[in-house]
Amino acid sequence: MQRIALGLEYRGDGFCGWQSQPDGCAVQDALERALSEFVAQGVRYPVTCAGRTDAGVHALEQVVHFDADVERDDNSWVRGVNCFLPATVRVRWARPVDASFHARFSAISRTYRYWLLVDRSEPAILKSLCGWYHLPLDVARMEQACALLVGRHDFTSFRAAECQAKSPVKTLHEARVAARGPLVEWTFRADAFLHHMVRNMVGALIQV
Repeated sequence: MQRIALGLEYRGDGFCGWQSQPDGCAVQDALERALSEFVAQGVRYPVTCAGRTDAGVHALEQVVHFDADVERDDNSWVRGVNCFLPATVRVRWARPVDASFHARFSAISRTYRYWLLVDRSEPAILKSLCGWYHLPLDVARMEQACALLVGRHDFTSFRAAECQAKSPVKTLHEARVAARGPLVEWTFRADAFLHHMVRNMVGALIQV
């Protein structure tokens, strides 16, 4: 038995989030089906991710691991599994790791970026890739407010009602906001995030 780590990229629109669901609508379901088809044994290979993403959230570097009872070279895990994945999900890299590696518990931090188009009209091409706000925003004030979020805090005010995390106390290592033309970009890096924590922080900062 060998433990394999994968780096995934995916578009979250069209999926009900990362975590497996009974109707198979999640990114995890798509990946586990692809692994089963690639290995051609009809066996489901459960995968563990570094952090669950909500419906509509995209990923550039989602790290996962699984245990395989077959041997394939690194390139085969990438190209072979991709043959059975939807076009909006791709394995970017694969490598064998020590059995002690755990995608969730070995992760040092996670980073989320949130993009918002500030314009009078709602976007068409960028619709599923960013949020939208129709009034001017004060980026300097939002920068000041971001600084107050950094550190170890009880983030209960920013979690969803259905959040299943055992503790609302998280360490936010970094919180930045910058204007890039008509787009505003937020960057949050933390040890872990609560359900809807990022979008709720962005909503509060917009009110600032």
